[in-house]
Amino acid sequence: MYFAVGTADAYESRSEICKETDRRSTIWNKRHELCTEKEHNSMNDYLSYVGIGLITLLPIINPITSASVFLGLSAHMSPAQRNQQINLTALYVLISLLVCFYAGSAIMSAFGISVPGMRVAGGMIVTYIGFGMLFPKYHEIEAQEKIASKHPSNVAFIPLTLPVTVGPGAIAMIVSDASAIHRTGGYRLIDHLVVLTVDIALTLILWMTLRSASRVLHLLGRSGTDAISRVMGFMLVCMGVQFGLNGLHGAFMASE
Repeated sequence: MYFAVGTADAYESRSEICKETDRRSTIWNKRHELCTEKEHNSMNDYLSYVGIGLITLLPIINPITSASVFLGLSAHMSPAQRNQQINLTALYVLISLLVCFYAGSAIMSAFGISVPGMRVAGGMIVTYIGFGMLFPKYHEIEAQEKIASKHPSNVAFIPLTLPVTVGPGAIAMIVSDASAIHRTGGYRLIDHLVVLTVDIALTLILWMTLRSASRVLHLLGRSGTDAISRVMGFMLVCMGVQFGLNGLHGAFMASE
């Protein structure tokens, strides 16, 4: 009898242990599913933000224009000097993009500039740059090349980085977006990852374009380069107008 009671108690104990194990397993599975779903959504957001960043900034940075200017500036350089200038330009561009993003909110706060105001101003600048690409004035590019040719060994920062690659339009857009993110809750981990990914990707695209500048421009030809530049210019005009409209909408909403 005692053996039967002990057996029954042991059976009930094992049954309770199995139930507890099943319950914990169910909880773990639910947590695993939630974590997996959250990671999947985070990855989708990350890829979406990276795509938006590249689509937004690539036409403004316009590596093809930088390559055409670089060819004119490096005509009398040796291959070693040319490679050195390309590497320095890529480094300066990456640093400039990061500084614009992370110092953007501080700059706007120091000068009392609102996000809508920056968006309107940035939209005007981007639209102006877009019109310049749609209706290019070749004498301006030639003037930049003549100015820089006086110092052929030091063209990485000026004019290749500023203002050819990271110009007023790119600065205004990056600073405005950074300030908007900062004022809507601060930077998240995904924001830092997106910024680093986009900036590094843009820098690599620029570096590869400069390295193969002669081949790319020879392949496209003058007409192909002009066509791509005009398409990018049209995109910039559309982006600049939308940028300004968003700023005006934000200003009207803030005044109500």
